[in-house]
Amino acid sequence: MEYAVIETGGKQYTVHPGDTIKVDRLEAPTEGFIDLEKVLMVSKDGSYSLGRPFVEGATVKAEVTGIGKHPKVLVFKFKNKIRYRRMVGHRQPYTALKITEIVEASSKASGLEMPQDN
Repeated sequence: MEYAVIETGGKQYTVHPGDTIKVDRLEAPTEGFIDLEKVLMVSKDGSYSLGRPFVEGATVKAEVTGIGKHPKVLVFKFKNKIRYRRMVGHRQPYTALKITEIVEASSKASGLEMPQDN
């Protein structure tokens, strides 16, 4: 099983080829392609490479499938007996990505590699 752990927008995601994920809004063209270079770990064929902090030369290729906003989150502040009420709404923008390929580093000496015990 092939997967990678990537970082984008201050969050970490575990991705497999073919997955569709929603990440914080990226400056990417709609219906285009993007390379995610902050790869923390890559696992292929039972072995994995860990980065310090990132795996050198490893990228995750993704297709931008859409840009939108998450459902509205309402924040309501209330203080009893003093007529204080505030309601604020927020919709977080996102970019939908379809993971197409995980490219591992060409030189295996860059990261910490360990065989996985079965």
